[in-house]
Amino acid sequence: MTPGTTGDVVPRTRGTTSRVPAFANCHSHAFHRALRGRALGGGDFWGWRDGMYAVAGALDADLYHRLAKATFAEMRLAGLGSVGEFHYLHSPDLADAVVEAARAVGLRICLLSTLYERAGFSGEALHPTQERFVLPLPAWQHRVSSLASRYAGVEGVVIGTAIHSVRAVAPDHLADAAATLPDAPLHVHVSEQPAENEACLAATGRTPVQLLAEAGVWGPRTTAVHATHLTADDIATLGASGGYVCFCPTTEAELADGIGPSVALREAGARLTLGSDSHTVIDPFAEARGLAMHERLASGRRDGWTADQLWRAATTDGHASLGFAVTDTVGLRESVQTSGMTEPLWAASAADVEPPAGLDPAQVAADLAAVIDEVWSRA
Repeated sequence: MTPGTTGDVVPRTRGTTSRVPAFANCHSHAFHRALRGRALGGGDFWGWRDGMYAVAGALDADLYHRLAKATFAEMRLAGLGSVGEFHYLHSPDLADAVVEAARAVGLRICLLSTLYERAGFSGEALHPTQERFVLPLPAWQHRVSSLASRYAGVEGVVIGTAIHSVRAVAPDHLADAAATLPDAPLHVHVSEQPAENEACLAATGRTPVQLLAEAGVWGPRTTAVHATHLTADDIATLGASGGYVCFCPTTEAELADGIGPSVALREAGARLTLGSDSHTVIDPFAEARGLAMHERLASGRRDGWTADQLWRAATTDGHASLGFAVTDTVGLRESVQTSGMTEPLWAASAADVEPPAGLDPAQVAADLAAVIDEVWSRA
């Protein structure tokens, strides 16, 4: 059975006792999957970024489609029903390559076309690969509008927008970017690194959250991604907006980003969601456990997240942040509990996943054939 297809549930001797919503992966950079298993230079996020640029610079539409298809197939095997793809490789055919890769494996996709204008606050020169990310605001708005028109009414596809970060978009363009598709999901990287906060304060006298608030970015359709290094006022602002905050615990740990204030944000009114970002692993249970465990490490308490709260973040609120309702469900094995989440059993087999061809095996660990042995899909 192929991922995403409809069919009879494969019988298992242990059976299932219930069905729950499929998971939502609310922050993905599909091409980062090619970095898994590579020893990248540098001791921090900025050193890792140079390795990411090397992969981004090598991608064309065909290679990106095959890489994204393999990444999205792995998501389907992990029980994910929707993905928010934070897309900033702006060759005209690359957006279609990514959308069609998701559709090929039965994964709903919210393509978040991302505005990226500059290297930073100080006018520094773009890295050569960053030039692939850049579109002037009017050209980006035209690209977004064209994508939205082309995919209007296509089942399982939502076109949204994203502001890459305050360092990559000029302050006087933030409001126009946010207004480009006013009824669609809007996502933005915010305060992932202390250096970003320091540069924003030095250049504008405001934190990234404050700068984005003044531009009218925050609201019920907006998702702040990472939100790791926040002030008390930042937390209050995000909570009062009625929007979402997406944590990516496995990536944030891998990149040494830090531990964000998830419980404080939730208690302030924000709706928390989860993403696998750079795909260090693709496992929604690992992200949910990470959300709870990181909070325990930071707070010294074990009661920050209940199982019901984790399920909502991983499923219902996640799909809503991408413009989708909950439709897909997954079967659950009887009486298997892990850190407040229930272990899943999904549908298809590892043979349905093809590793991406054409990538240099010396640089990329394309080990998707060993993802999982046996899975369930919805009936």
